[in-house]
Amino acid sequence: MKYAQIGCGHRAQMYVDAIGGDHRDVATLVAMIDTNPGRIAVHLRDMVDKYGYDPATVLTGHPDDLEAILAQSGAERVIVTSPDYTHADVICRALRAGCDVVTEKPLTMRADYVHDIEQAVRETGRSVVVTFNYRYSPRNSALKAVVQSGEIGAVTSVAFEWVLDTAHGADYFRRWHRDKANCGGLLIHKASHHFDLVNWWIDDIPSRVYASGGVRFYGSESSTARALGPHAPRGTHDGPHSPFELDLRNDSRLKELYLDQEHFDGYLRDQDVFAPGVTTEDNLALVVDYRGGPVLSYSLNAHCPWEGYRVCVNGTLGRAELMVVERSGVLFKDDRVEVLDPSYSGSDVDDTVRPVGEHLIVQKHFGLAEERPITAVGPGGHGGGDVRMLKDVFEGPGEDPLRRPSDWIDGVRAIAVGLCGNVSLAEGRAVTPAELGLPLDR
Repeated sequence: MKYAQIGCGHRAQMYVDAIGGDHRDVATLVAMIDTNPGRIAVHLRDMVDKYGYDPATVLTGHPDDLEAILAQSGAERVIVTSPDYTHADVICRALRAGCDVVTEKPLTMRADYVHDIEQAVRETGRSVVVTFNYRYSPRNSALKAVVQSGEIGAVTSVAFEWVLDTAHGADYFRRWHRDKANCGGLLIHKASHHFDLVNWWIDDIPSRVYASGGVRFYGSESSTARALGPHAPRGTHDGPHSPFELDLRNDSRLKELYLDQEHFDGYLRDQDVFAPGVTTEDNLALVVDYRGGPVLSYSLNAHCPWEGYRVCVNGTLGRAELMVVERSGVLFKDDRVEVLDPSYSGSDVDDTVRPVGEHLIVQKHFGLAEERPITAVGPGGHGGGDVRMLKDVFEGPGEDPLRRPSDWIDGVRAIAVGLCGNVSLAEGRAVTPAELGLPLDR
């Protein structure tokens, strides 16, 4: 099948490597589209150097020329890894150009954009796959298997806490994500992964959301910003750095994709996290009701000393708990923080008090707790989950008792919580997906 890659930032890497490598027998890259020609050139060079592509066989261009490029290249399917605010437009145009779509989460970031996608899907009859790779992580699949088996009975409630540390969490506030208008905030951009997991774990659909939170740590109004005093507007500079700065010169990939391409569009990948303009919330708490009766209590913190998550699923027969530490702490050494996202590349820090690891514990009523094995952990991001997801994307899903492959309806259900949550934040009340007219049923 012929693929067009739309969006050539860092997120595109996983897909172009899959096309050029493990799935070259079933996938061919025929087009690369981005607003920044320099980033296209970096990925195209890699396809030539690493996978032997002839550059003349890959059309390149700007999203303004999307339809013409798709037609000329003969693309049959597009992969969308562009910024969140572009997803709906790109998806709808690609569908109407005769292509199926594979998109990174979130599906989109506004309710009216959901309606646009729904209309395009209904008109064209084409497919939209949303790549929820967290479903494929062995630990998350293991929890799904426990809940689905009925071992803990009917689910009554879920408690879910996700903490991002001061390396990975801070990184959302260096990039375009710092402005909520670009991504819908972390409730959409980040937490749609988490809400998809809950929807999938308990096989239910959200029906009402109440949210609270705000910008409590990052941005120019925080006490941390005031305590720092005057500091550089970006992390790439000579002289000493603070632990919240990212010097792009220290990461060869970020340097060539962003620092070296700034002259094309002026985009800064290393903005000061305490500069004005932060509107994306960094502390959030939600209560979510589900159609079948369960209630979810969820919290997200983007400036924690460690990174990981805790999930507790309560049922009529017992309880399942999943506890994950992806990074024990963020250490500032050699004037830098080494690893941004430990879920992809692993942690460079470990300790004995809060060791990196994962534990799934099941306890039935009137019984003792049992730790269940988390099996099939493999190489690659998310414990090998990315490899399994990419196989489903490019070779087609086979029989899967856990029903991990996801479509655009799953994408809507995942962002429904965040869309309602954003209205709740603004209006101080509980909000239902029905109020927003969101299509949650197949």
